[in-house]
Amino acid sequence: MADTTTDPGLAPAASRREERRLLHQDVSRTQLLDAAEQVFGRKGFHATTLKEVAELAEFSVGSVYSFFDSKDDLFRQIFLRRGAEFMAGSKQVFTGDDPRRELHDLVDFQIGFFRRHPRFGLLVLRYSSAPLPPDTRRIHPAVVEGYNESLRRQADLFRRGQASGQLGPGDPDVLARILAGIIAAYQSADPAIVSDDPAAEELLPLDELHVIVDRTFAVGVAP
Repeated sequence: MADTTTDPGLAPAASRREERRLLHQDVSRTQLLDAAEQVFGRKGFHATTLKEVAELAEFSVGSVYSFFDSKDDLFRQIFLRRGAEFMAGSKQVFTGDDPRRELHDLVDFQIGFFRRHPRFGLLVLRYSSAPLPPDTRRIHPAVVEGYNESLRRQADLFRRGQASGQLGPGDPDVLARILAGIIAAYQSADPAIVSDDPAAEELLPLDELHVIVDRTFAVGVAP
């Protein structure tokens, strides 16, 4: 019998098997997160059961526990995943060369992000608010820090806009929270997020939101 312990072909084969195993795990975990985002977004944390999540993802409840420690852990991981995606995308907005354009790019990015992930948008509306950081009792601290970092970047945008004469006066930290409130209010009435009817029309077109943002923050724009 050949000595398989020294067979040079075994290591690559074992490596490929491990890669397939890890890929399968990643796909399964993603399916569970997608299902959880749907159910939590629709029903909220307390009304959701792991059985519902597992059934939607076509897994057993036991399989859920092979990827997540608990219902709370699954809930937090939703925010961690989307929070990381949101922060990575928002970084592209802050170019540092045109604060007024960045302001509008930020609006487009945030509205677009939650329209692409509407159930997560519902979760954000349900478990966070513009004036205050997200509820830290169930959301991972890293997500709360990301939320605060996003507000800091927006405040810096207002500082740069004020220095360049493009944006009006006011405490930049307060203005950042007012902007967050305007966007959150728009999202709370955005059919793409809050309605299950794909034919539902916008109550306020996005172009009109941009007009409101300009009138609120930009210098030289008629009220």
